[in-house]
Amino acid sequence: MTSDGTYDARGTHATPVPRPAPPRGGAADAVPPRPAQAPGAPPQTQGEEFLAWLRTPRPQAAPGVWRYGHRTRPEQEPEVIPTRQLLTGAAIAFLVGWLVWSLLNNGYLGGWWIVPLELFTPDSWRTSDSKVVNLLVWDGYTLLVVLAIMIGVGKVGRWDEIWRRFVAPRLRVKPPEDPEPAPEEDPAQWPKLRDGGAGAAADRLAADARAGLMRDIDAARIARAWRSVRSGNNSLAAFTDSVVRDGAAACPHPSGDRDLPARAARHDLATAQVRLGTTVDDPRNPYAYRGAGLAVGPNLIGTSLLAVGPAGSGKTGSVVWPIAEALCLQALAGRAAVVVVGAAGAGLGPGDDYDVVVRIGHPESVYDLDLYGGATDPDEAAAVLAEALVGDLVDPHLGADTRRSTTVLAQLLGPYHTVHGRFPSVPGLRALLDGVAEPLDALRKGLQELGHEVMLRELDARARQSGHPGDIGATLADRLALLDRPAFAAFFDTSGRSTPFSLRALDHPVRVRIDLPERGHADASRILARLVLAQFTSSAAAREDRSLFACLVLDDATGTVTPEAVRRIQRLRSANAGVVMTLRTLDDVPRPLRTPLLGAVGCRMALSGLTPWDGQDFAEVWGKEWIEARDVTDRQIIAETPAGKALHVLRRVITGRAPTARAVTVRQVERERWSASELAHAVPPGHAVLSLTDVRGEHAPPLLVDLRS
Repeated sequence: MTSDGTYDARGTHATPVPRPAPPRGGAADAVPPRPAQAPGAPPQTQGEEFLAWLRTPRPQAAPGVWRYGHRTRPEQEPEVIPTRQLLTGAAIAFLVGWLVWSLLNNGYLGGWWIVPLELFTPDSWRTSDSKVVNLLVWDGYTLLVVLAIMIGVGKVGRWDEIWRRFVAPRLRVKPPEDPEPAPEEDPAQWPKLRDGGAGAAADRLAADARAGLMRDIDAARIARAWRSVRSGNNSLAAFTDSVVRDGAAACPHPSGDRDLPARAARHDLATAQVRLGTTVDDPRNPYAYRGAGLAVGPNLIGTSLLAVGPAGSGKTGSVVWPIAEALCLQALAGRAAVVVVGAAGAGLGPGDDYDVVVRIGHPESVYDLDLYGGATDPDEAAAVLAEALVGDLVDPHLGADTRRSTTVLAQLLGPYHTVHGRFPSVPGLRALLDGVAEPLDALRKGLQELGHEVMLRELDARARQSGHPGDIGATLADRLALLDRPAFAAFFDTSGRSTPFSLRALDHPVRVRIDLPERGHADASRILARLVLAQFTSSAAAREDRSLFACLVLDDATGTVTPEAVRRIQRLRSANAGVVMTLRTLDDVPRPLRTPLLGAVGCRMALSGLTPWDGQDFAEVWGKEWIEARDVTDRQIIAETPAGKALHVLRRVITGRAPTARAVTVRQVERERWSASELAHAVPPGHAVLSLTDVRGEHAPPLLVDLRS
């Protein structure tokens, strides 16, 4: 950023530019605001609400579980007895115990049950005339026998289960409010800052938190700044002075924003998670996940995410925009850099949520897009541009590449950069690729004046190859002509008259939205999408400081999946970066690249409405699992005698079913986790099946998720 607040090719942010108001009915209006507190609860002040958020437990959980206030469930589902069977069995057990005691007490079973009393007590106790002694000996022994009978029949009748299920919940009183934790354990007292020697900063932050001057994003931003101090990148004195002076507003984002104008999804800045939905209580989901919130964060997006579903299935509103919004919040907290790419008006958030909005083809766009991604090396610029122009034309196998196209472009970009100190504009490069004599002669004359023999050889080689059968230069020129249109005349300028955005800015917590001219320029939009993807993967891997999480959110990846793109995506995990991509169908990806693409991303989402052939690809990548299959055969028992019929009636009353003889066969079988037919027909509208893998290698099996809750 320059001294006057403008944006340069390697800068981070520019002065906020007025943006038009977001259209009504967008993503921000799709979800009603959450109530401030539970119904009937006393209202909380802003400080109390923030402290409650800060102190809410966030236990460690499996990948994808919404950790905010999460309660861990057991791995296996406990066996639940039907209510009718449980109550009937308990009542019959009580009647049996009562009958046994009546028979014993009335002597129908003999006096054997008195023998222990006679063996272990003296005769004087049993024949005493004292009422107290008789009460203690005889009535006490009788009480023990009654208790023994009731314990036995209670265990058989599962009285403890009745107590836990029906009685205990009604007797449970409201637990007292949790007391404030000890200062050394209270996150609101900032114990890590105190232990690190920043006690004055901790006191100021604690006071701002109690006064309601701090928000969740402030806490996340200051925690990020403190980690930078602990790693040695910033000084302790500067951090302490800033916090003591500015309080919760310390260590600001370069834009000065402390929050987004509005939030459409639920976020937890303490764990960097955004909630996408709820895992359905379905037998196909592991019991530990059922009913839990489903959330993603940089630890999962760092393995990249691919969402596939037809138009209207909720890819943009339920997946892309919540993730983009979460990354914008992370950028304001100094933790991430995000680039969001989609068609104009696709519902990717208002312009005020971003630092830079590049509207390609729009005459009022303040920012331009750097066609060469800020590269200064001709070979690097040629490789990225070749991938954008003809990456989709190479052989669609993982070993294919664009080396021929890269060589052709480098033979022109190198000499031009040597003579002019910059790369050519789109019309200039098109003329060179078409072999127009005048610019080529001017370029050759400039190289001769400089005495640059190496670049002269490059230019001569291009001249010899031009016009030969099979020369890729003509194809490059034809593709480049899609960008050399009147609508783009003011864009991709290399003379310095515009304000280009370069993806070299990923070293800084920048928020960028790039609007593609999808309407009327579909082919050009695909070229630009491939260009941004190639520039992002190249810049993210070349960063010196990888502490910031870098993410590219590509709303529609149609035409962008190439062999080189798949290879680059695989390398992003080690660079603390990731890509979020959506497709309407896997048919938009060449058949040889579908399996490599699904293998390159760690998070895969199949939304409702998937076709069976798309479901087959997901079923193959998710594999199979061993399950225990039970084959049950029931044969009804026919009673012949009146006693047998009476017994059958009793069994029907207890179990609610006719008496049967059951034969159970248990065997281990291998079954697909989700079959192609289930993915195509068993996923309800507004739902998706999602598998997750985090950057440490932990994974979650395919989960059925309700994206509307």
